[in-house]
Amino acid sequence: MKRIALLLGGTALVLSSTIAIAGDPEDLLPPAFRDPPPQSTPTPAPVPTPTATAARPVTPVAPSGGTPSAPVVQAIPDDDGSALSAALPADLPSLEELEAMESDEVNDLFGLRPRFDIPAAARRAVAEVGVLSQAEGGFPTASLANQPAQLVRAALAASDGPIVSRWGHILMRRALASRLDAPAGLDPVEFAALRSQALIAMGEGAVARTLVQDVDGSNYNVALADAAFDSYLATGDVLGMCPAARLQPDLREDGEWELLQAICSAYLGESRGAERRLRRALGTGVAPEIDVRLAQRFAGAAGQGGRAVEIEWDEVETLTPWRFALARAVGADIPSELRDGAPGWADKSEVLIPASPLMARVSAADSAGARGILSSAAMVDLYSQLWASDAYSREDKAAAGLLRDAYTAPGVADRMAAMQELWDGAGDSYGGWVLTAYAAARMPVSEDLLDNAAPLIASMLTAGLDANAMRWGSVVPEGSEAWALLALAQPQRSNAVSEGAVRNFMDGDGSAEQRKSAFLVAGLAGLGRLGDNDFAELGTDLGVSYTRSSAWSTKIGQAAQVNNAALVAFLAGLGMQGESWDQMTPRQLYHIVSALNRVGLSAEARMIAAEAVARS
Repeated sequence: MKRIALLLGGTALVLSSTIAIAGDPEDLLPPAFRDPPPQSTPTPAPVPTPTATAARPVTPVAPSGGTPSAPVVQAIPDDDGSALSAALPADLPSLEELEAMESDEVNDLFGLRPRFDIPAAARRAVAEVGVLSQAEGGFPTASLANQPAQLVRAALAASDGPIVSRWGHILMRRALASRLDAPAGLDPVEFAALRSQALIAMGEGAVARTLVQDVDGSNYNVALADAAFDSYLATGDVLGMCPAARLQPDLREDGEWELLQAICSAYLGESRGAERRLRRALGTGVAPEIDVRLAQRFAGAAGQGGRAVEIEWDEVETLTPWRFALARAVGADIPSELRDGAPGWADKSEVLIPASPLMARVSAADSAGARGILSSAAMVDLYSQLWASDAYSREDKAAAGLLRDAYTAPGVADRMAAMQELWDGAGDSYGGWVLTAYAAARMPVSEDLLDNAAPLIASMLTAGLDANAMRWGSVVPEGSEAWALLALAQPQRSNAVSEGAVRNFMDGDGSAEQRKSAFLVAGLAGLGRLGDNDFAELGTDLGVSYTRSSAWSTKIGQAAQVNNAALVAFLAGLGMQGESWDQMTPRQLYHIVSALNRVGLSAEARMIAAEAVARS
């Protein structure tokens, strides 16, 4: 009770420093000082002349009663003459209820939560927000400073899904993660939120998390809080959102946000308050039972949970990011029918959550590699962990054994056979090519391997190994698919590709509606490797109007004309939105490759063009 009285007294002082407590003060002077011995009267000091800045006098107020039993202190008037005062909440809990509260609940009750969680000297301006500086491969900071804010906002807001091209994904990720200033007229926090949301839609939760961490929690708005929350769930870092969530608890009002508040309290040592909030959430139905149970299990791991929590999936029909992240974090088994039926975001998150089972991460790696989320080296590292693990049988590690053979088998035929088996067994064949990129680069150039030259070259190009791929230029026949990939991937070319060579390729093209040929012409023309007349004639024969303009093609062309690489990258990513290459048109590819090549992003342009031919 004494602690509560002190707490209430401290609260009142915090609310208004001008309030004095009336009553008889306790005399703390020793007896010798109460009745000091008589002393000679000192010479009075000169009185200073009052100035214009002297304090305003306080008008004394007589006690209402006739007996001056206690001094009465009047509140100091504010600048506008009104007296400062503090009012306690109308529904103030009893002392017993206050004593049972956690400090976090008391702070919420009396409005004592701080606005900032870091010292003023350490606070960061909302400028140059991002992960990559220009020295680290990012785009220049002022790239978008003078660009139309409406155009940048529209391009980012529309980038709300995956990108069909692995290399387009890599380029878009680099542009979104760069340290950029917001365009004039676009709020920097909104700019950060738009970029973070685009990264999450691509499956780049880890990069989005790093980007939102570059903004102080006190500067978050609702959009950035939503993006941050999604990025932390995508990486299984549930507690990462706690600083901003506790600093600004009113940013959201949904059930998951309420559960997060309770979890954060538990990990700050306020286990009783967290348990009460979670029981209340379960009773009021603020969130589905499975969400609350997972939150209770997670909060209980803080050390003082006290009881086991059973996770029942019987009535659950869908797997949400909240359920997926918390289930992985607490080690709860997810029913196979729920996991197998989850949307594509689950595979993207699976490889980013460290707590996910290793076999589940390996199973999702092909899709993540094909998308561009995982590099070839990262995929090899993941398979190497599987091979070295004692927790799995040799049958479970068969794919890892094949990858080992692709690198170390003594015979060329054995290495080629191992790679072929990996490609055939991959959930995404292009993901299999990503996995074997460096093994393919180790293969000798031989006419005996011409039947596999195209997939070997395509595999090398997934990792940007164009120099290794170009070694095959001396043996692949003109007009073959391997030749087409090299014609696009070649770093430097002094002469144009002949129309006859392209027509040879068209004659042997067995793809639907000759899409490989249409993409080849688009890539060569965009790179400036096809004559204007040849381009027009080939387009007519293929039935493709490459130069037809649209609002999007006009904008990306204008961005290339002013040599703004960052804006071109954003618009290129927008033009490659989709789940598969079936949604990509040769006309779009031509405008993308042309614009990228004009602003100095020729390496990305070449890789995207070659990828289009390989995957169509």
